[in-house]
Amino acid sequence: MKREHFLLLISLFLLPLSLLAENNLRSEIKFNREWKYMRGDYSKAESKNYDDSKWENIGLPHSFSIPYFMSRDFYTGYGWYRKQFSLSGQDLSKVLSLEFDGVFQEAEIFINGEKVGTHRGGYTGFSVDITKSAKKGENIVAVRVNNLWQATLAPRGGEHVFSGGIYRNVRLVKKDNTHISWAGITVTTPELESSNGEATTVHIKSEICNKDKSDTNFRLISKVIDKSGKVISKVESNIEVPSMTTLVIYQATPSVKSPLLWSPDSPVLYSMVSELYKGGKLIDKEVTKFGFRWIKWSADKGFFLNGKHLFFHGANVHQDQAGWGDAVTEEASRRDVRMIKEAGFNMIRGSHYPHSPAFVEACDEEGVLFWSEAPFWGTAGDKSDGYWTSSAYPNRKEDCEEFEKSALDQLGEMIKIHRNSPSIIVWSMCNEPFFTSPNTMDGVKSLLKKMVNRTHELDSTRLAAIGGSQRPLGKDRIDLIGDVAGYNGDGSTIVDFQNPGIPNVVTEYGSTTSDRPGEYNPGWGDLNKDEGWKGRDWRSGQAIWCGFDHGSIFGPDMGKMGMVDYFRIPKRSWYWYRNEYRHIAPPQWPVDGVPYRLALHASKVKNIAADGTDDVQLTVVVLDSSGREITDSPDVTLKVISGPGEFPTGSSISFRKDDDIRIQDGKAAISFRSYYSGITVVEATSKGLQSAKVSLSFIGAPLYKKGISQQVTNRPYRRYVRNKGEEAGHFGLNNPTFSTTSESGRSSGYACDGKAETFWQPVSSDNNASWTLDMERWPVIDEIVIKFAQSGAYKYILEVSEDNKGWTKVKDLSDNKSLFDNQVVKVDSKEKYRFVRISFPYYDGYVIPKLSEVDVKGSLDK
Repeated sequence: MKREHFLLLISLFLLPLSLLAENNLRSEIKFNREWKYMRGDYSKAESKNYDDSKWENIGLPHSFSIPYFMSRDFYTGYGWYRKQFSLSGQDLSKVLSLEFDGVFQEAEIFINGEKVGTHRGGYTGFSVDITKSAKKGENIVAVRVNNLWQATLAPRGGEHVFSGGIYRNVRLVKKDNTHISWAGITVTTPELESSNGEATTVHIKSEICNKDKSDTNFRLISKVIDKSGKVISKVESNIEVPSMTTLVIYQATPSVKSPLLWSPDSPVLYSMVSELYKGGKLIDKEVTKFGFRWIKWSADKGFFLNGKHLFFHGANVHQDQAGWGDAVTEEASRRDVRMIKEAGFNMIRGSHYPHSPAFVEACDEEGVLFWSEAPFWGTAGDKSDGYWTSSAYPNRKEDCEEFEKSALDQLGEMIKIHRNSPSIIVWSMCNEPFFTSPNTMDGVKSLLKKMVNRTHELDSTRLAAIGGSQRPLGKDRIDLIGDVAGYNGDGSTIVDFQNPGIPNVVTEYGSTTSDRPGEYNPGWGDLNKDEGWKGRDWRSGQAIWCGFDHGSIFGPDMGKMGMVDYFRIPKRSWYWYRNEYRHIAPPQWPVDGVPYRLALHASKVKNIAADGTDDVQLTVVVLDSSGREITDSPDVTLKVISGPGEFPTGSSISFRKDDDIRIQDGKAAISFRSYYSGITVVEATSKGLQSAKVSLSFIGAPLYKKGISQQVTNRPYRRYVRNKGEEAGHFGLNNPTFSTTSESGRSSGYACDGKAETFWQPVSSDNNASWTLDMERWPVIDEIVIKFAQSGAYKYILEVSEDNKGWTKVKDLSDNKSLFDNQVVKVDSKEKYRFVRISFPYYDGYVIPKLSEVDVKGSLDK
């Protein structure tokens, strides 16, 4: 063998060894492949020798509800996960942990039958030390998960769905006995604002954990590295970490001159590389992404980024997607962020819980400001305990202390995990916590104050917001508890909240419902009333409800308010915004035609990671013989012809018009993932049409071998039904209201606040007064109870509407001469309605209406 060939082979051999040596400093292994799952609760399923051969083969992310397609109901109960993994003797010399990015909502973790940790809270990550229970050779990790409603666990209420499962990534981490703690680095740039971006030191707070049996001296080097890989500043500290303790180390680098500033137009990220040495040996290393930027909120002039005024054009975003529910990949999260950015939006509100690290990182990388929200949440409906329509704050005194701890713990975890992300501009405490039992409102306010104080303690660089703070009204208002107020819906027009004296945002506007394709307009909704969509000098911006269709406990009607549908196909409103904000003209809309062939498009076809972090979006389009997109929507099936991979339903999925898994306006889409490497061929077929195929290349996992590799489990879709029949209830309490006029201190919201002593009253000159209730739900109405503050011969017309456009008259008392103070109006219809309007066409000479309460009784048809 020639010398140069020999040296080449030696170098090729040594290179991976050197990389391996460095990787051994902190080895992070993606732990998403080859799990076993079974829905239900099983005795001794944590045991190492438990027989799970009949369990389902799955990969993470995973949800109890897969396949899920916007059903209002979902399984609640237990589910078990098991995975076998191997450890070497060298591994056992390390500190071993499992890092979970999110498990909904209570997790118990076992290693080889021994319980090693628990976590309560479905939206924040956590780390579990498994060192003491790990063995050389084969090990079993078992995770018992439940998504049961719990009186002491936030959130107690919300209109999303709450499917259980290990629905975000898991990693096996191996570290030296002395190491940097999980989420243990904090990076700040305190002088950036005072220097107007010219220079700043970089401050680093590092948590160092020493699990050795002796006190030891270490050296901590922190380096600031730019996007080219150049070290632009560093600081070094010699430290002694006592045995079996965690020590917090504070450092400040020399000043960084003229850093490139992070912004939506230029999302430049830097790296903080933290290196921990013992003697001359590097024993741990961590890389933390951050950005140079400063933010400022003002009560009268709005929001400023890097000293420049910036108005939020925002969108609310839930995390779930068609088929997979909440269990979406990192790439699916990135696609969502890119779609919001592509339409010209510069801000996302993470409604209404902490989003995944991958989602926030995508905001950092794409340049989208992020409103990060804690999971203290409420919604309309029955306030009794037992389901997610319950009181936002506990009804029972004995539940309060533990519930408050849950809310504060999850707030702290959210801040700890995401604090270095430059995209995050505020920490929000809640969303609409006023949907609570009336006797618990003092508890709500007390908890919000505690959360605001905790936020100030944990992060002095960002403000604390009260999201969805448009109720209660008057002296009981909660919007001023925090530093920033967020108003949803009619909060944008309520007199109390105009120029409130603190920084403020319209956190939700729109709430217009449509199936794809929808209308080519913005759907300003509530902002149309006073042309609020144009902005206010004292408002920092506004966020549409919402970016994407999502699952809702109130059914698909409530969930279909997105600019993009559940399958991630844009509606026409998305194209309106893209044209308005980015001046990109919409495409030619599909036309009526005769279907001839199918086209199948993939978001990418090469280098798709097969580790649960990546996937591909497949879109099938119906074309006519000339290649034009048409509106006709025949049944279409996507099927794996060869190779690895799965749809949420298994190896194939079928789309039908007017079905849960649907094709609409000539298009259908779904995401596809694999847990094996190889070439996959997917075919789209429809009876009588030319088919289409796409070839996909998956990498980064064992090669798929037909008949040998784990086979995909087919999961036929059946809409889950929690119970049969209809759900009766009351609607309207604290929901948005609108009126033609209001007397001072008699806002329209007082007519549905649950308090008989408060009321709405129009101004005396309003001879065509009307009051409108938006229930934000579509019940079949049985009766409407109308109460006035005093008796009078009221003349009114009562109407209902599905869309706030076409109205159906329920009762006409325009010629009334009788005195009354309340009425019960029966509604003889099986149609679903969202809006109630009471018009007072002429009341001159009679008592001015003082509308005390409107209570709508009905049921949400399953």
